[in-house]
Amino acid sequence: MICSNLSVSFDGHLLFAGQDTVSLANEYGTPLYLMDEARIRERCRTYLDAVNEAFAGNAKVLYASKAASFKRIYEIMREEGMGTDVVSMGEIYTAKRAGFDLSLAYFHSNNKTDEDVAYAMDNGVGHFVVDNVEELYAIDRIAREKGIKQAVLLRLTPGIDPHTYAAISTGKVDSKFGSAIETGQALEITKIALSLENVNLLGFHCHVGSQVFDSDVYIRASSVMLKFISTAKDALGFEAVELDIGGGYGVRYTEDDPVIDIRANIFSVAEHMKKCADELGIKLPCVCFEPGRSIVADAGLTLYSVGTIKDIPGYKTYVSVDGGMTDNIRHALYGAPYTFYAADNMTAEADMECSVVGRCCESGDIVGENVLLPRETTRGTILACLTTGAYHYSMASNYNRVAKPPVVMINEGKSYVAVRRETPEDVASLDL
Repeated sequence: MICSNLSVSFDGHLLFAGQDTVSLANEYGTPLYLMDEARIRERCRTYLDAVNEAFAGNAKVLYASKAASFKRIYEIMREEGMGTDVVSMGEIYTAKRAGFDLSLAYFHSNNKTDEDVAYAMDNGVGHFVVDNVEELYAIDRIAREKGIKQAVLLRLTPGIDPHTYAAISTGKVDSKFGSAIETGQALEITKIALSLENVNLLGFHCHVGSQVFDSDVYIRASSVMLKFISTAKDALGFEAVELDIGGGYGVRYTEDDPVIDIRANIFSVAEHMKKCADELGIKLPCVCFEPGRSIVADAGLTLYSVGTIKDIPGYKTYVSVDGGMTDNIRHALYGAPYTFYAADNMTAEADMECSVVGRCCESGDIVGENVLLPRETTRGTILACLTTGAYHYSMASNYNRVAKPPVVMINEGKSYVAVRRETPEDVASLDL
């Protein structure tokens, strides 16, 4: 099993967080997103304990809520003492509904509209992560109109290639995000920020990519960022008090993915950053981490019901399910691999290679390729797709006017609905 919250019952059913997935599928229907609340809380505590110890309390952990954003998640983050980052009015509104303290929120996005900026300020969002000069001027103007001074970090690109999927690599010079250090634009936007009366520049932010399995990329990125802090201090007399190095630690989607020790990695990064700051003659700023995927991904699992098995002799076998790209777009976007199980037949040999495909009228509606399932798989088989807690519900769509699945949380031997299943009426509710 790729995750410790998975096991098999005596009757051959897949158990998730100790609960029978077949029983849950029967109770709530399929497709069905399941999430393990205890796992989420465990991950939060791992990060909080590690960063507080490694950085002697001079650090923050911000949940990257784009990974999975709904009211219950923000309630859990509030209860666990996490900060959060948000990227839209919708995420801000959802966090507010959950009672989350928005002064602990960091507002991202490479294209914040004036409406976005005003809404965030009106709702007390504590920090803006500023992507570009136009946004910086807009924040200063709107803050002046509201009679406030807005705290900001500047998002910079350190020119680091994390060697991950090209689509989720964000730290290279030619990224759509941030101001490049290499081109001199980072120093220029810093100078502008320091000149604005209604902006309070606290420091800098970077994010180099996702699905990273060791600390090398963070060590390289933090070296570049700390050197820039030193440069800004010498050139502009400004010494950053915060440095956000983003998120991106990976999770296991298949047995081929390594197991990562988050705590050990954070201590490794902390040791390097302290040494680097000392060598540069600067004070180490408060360091922020932004984990998202590694908090919720393996706390999630999706259940499907098989509809048809189409065997094309000499070519391939297709196993169609009652979900697909509407609830999991990642394979279509990135070719992302997954692990699948026949949840109601875990003791059978997985001896049939197939493609798991969805129900949409789209040839690219593929959830998994080269998947091994038992040859006994038939209509009605309950299929489990593992590690779907991140970027599944949050990226779900109504393509073909398919209703989105519910999110059911499991905790202390019980299950409850956190997000109800959509209905056709919900899908058509905005039509006039």
